[in-house]
Amino acid sequence: MATIEECRSALDKLSDNLAGADGDVRSAAALDRSLTCRITDLDVTFVGRLKGGRIEVLRTLPGPPPEKAQIRLTMTGDDLVAMVDGELNFAKAWGAGRVKLEAGLWDLLRLRKLL
Repeated sequence: MATIEECRSALDKLSDNLAGADGDVRSAAALDRSLTCRITDLDVTFVGRLKGGRIEVLRTLPGPPPEKAQIRLTMTGDDLVAMVDGELNFAKAWGAGRVKLEAGLWDLLRLRKLL
């Protein structure tokens, strides 16, 4: 099972990947939205923002998110680490119910370019 530190590192790596992206991926990541990433097996939530093509983690809280963010991810720590490392395809994991992504319709349409 992935640790909180490994999950935080995976989010940092994902942020770096987004910041270094080109074209449609770069424009999709250029949103300015509140973001939560709930890690179910660790019972922890990373709270932050997607801003300027980067993920800024502002705090790590125990339990579920205290408020509804504009973009909400939910998954296990192992799935987060595997996705960022390229070992787990997001679309397949989402289709199988292993990863949950919630956002407004406009944001989902833009975020699909990331997937």
